[in-house]
Amino acid sequence: MSATFAITAAARTQLAEVLTIYNEVIRTTTAVYSEEEVTLPNREAWFDAKAAEGFPVLVASDGTGVLGFGTFGAFRAWPGYRYTVEHTVHVRADRRGRGIGRALVLALLERAASMGKHVMIAGIDADNAASIGLHEALGFRVVGHFRQVGFKFGRWLDLKFLERLI
Repeated sequence: MSATFAITAAARTQLAEVLTIYNEVIRTTTAVYSEEEVTLPNREAWFDAKAAEGFPVLVASDGTGVLGFGTFGAFRAWPGYRYTVEHTVHVRADRRGRGIGRALVLALLERAASMGKHVMIAGIDADNAASIGLHEALGFRVVGHFRQVGFKFGRWLDLKFLERLI
């Protein structure tokens, strides 16, 4: 079943829905290496910081609301890395596996290209085969595997870095 959704720049009024998605990811997955949920003021500060730095926050939405969100930011702080960004994409639990994440990554790649970026990095939990497969299908390749760098749900977690030239 294919659903219709739009990808647009996020509005501040959508941050409560973004927060709900993000906190569900924190509670139930290893996609974010944090066990502490965040607050709406935290997401507002995050949103404002992205805007101040000129980085996009995109949402996928339909008549039911926000289905997922994505953004990117600086990969590292030093000036020599200014053409490299690291992205993040999260999709509402009831809509995963329906092409929303793919569409968000593609939209972020397009936005990064328009900003003159050269490389996009993805940091993905090594056990997240679905996300790794999605990224590989979009031309990303695994360039690093960091063992036991994260800890969540009482266990050590491995992190893979993938890259794509834009």
